[in-house]
Amino acid sequence: MAFLYREPLEDPGAKLRELIKSRDIIVAPGVFGPVFALLAESMGFEAAYLSGAALTGFYAIPDIGLITLSELAAMTKYTVRVSGIPLIVDADTGFGEAINVVRTVRELEDAGAAAIQIEDQVMPKKCGHLPGKSVIPAGDMMKKVRAAVEARRRDTLIVARTDARDVEGFDAAVERAQLYVDAGADIVFPEALRSVEEFREFARRVKAPLLANMTEFGRTPYIKVQEFREAGYKIVIFPATVFRVALGAARRALETIRREGTQVSLLEAMMTRSEFYELIGYSEYESRDSKIAEHVEELLKSKTKS
Repeated sequence: MAFLYREPLEDPGAKLRELIKSRDIIVAPGVFGPVFALLAESMGFEAAYLSGAALTGFYAIPDIGLITLSELAAMTKYTVRVSGIPLIVDADTGFGEAINVVRTVRELEDAGAAAIQIEDQVMPKKCGHLPGKSVIPAGDMMKKVRAAVEARRRDTLIVARTDARDVEGFDAAVERAQLYVDAGADIVFPEALRSVEEFREFARRVKAPLLANMTEFGRTPYIKVQEFREAGYKIVIFPATVFRVALGAARRALETIRREGTQVSLLEAMMTRSEFYELIGYSEYESRDSKIAEHVEELLKSKTKS
């Protein structure tokens, strides 16, 4: 579908809420650009996750809070232009304190976010699966959550992520999650849990829709979607999977070109030109251009006759 002519979701947050209510679980792959969101939609996924780790990786900078709100809002806008599925947007720590979160929510909501995720790390933040993290006081995070809830102007969901499991322990992460729900969070995201049993226990004790992070090379073991479903989770994200696979494929392609001096052996691994054109709706652009040209030609003919 050509992004120039696609109508955005009228209320993406309401659409995501509807999916949460009507689906056992939602699988939201991580995307780091419009074409990957479009591809995810074409493959049947009903939601996507604009991953901070993947997006900063795309910009070739570490995921330590260096990205700006303007950059994130712009990518959100570009992504929702092409995709008809709700987008969950990773806003790190909210780009400041509670008052800054107000602007963050307004900007990302205007850009088309269905849900906005805020975490309770101290800046500069780190990847949730790396050592050396710190978390802000629970009360300060509650202020951010409350600010986000009060700032929204439509049915945008607020996702509260807690990184307390590695810093203060499992019980503290549960307690924080309960406080964030009290402050108004719509979804809770417990980061870096260590086992299926921990995910189950967290779901037993925290009464809110829960989001699980199935990242690679982290503290969480590889858990299947079905296991998250059985544990009571409503959303599972694969935040950097597509990004990492794409980088690995690009590296192999570059190695092949350097070694063989041709790309011929890579052709079977590629999306073809025609497949890509079909994905982005290339023919729609041509059709629109032809119709405009035909209309102008008719106008000119009528002027000549008169």
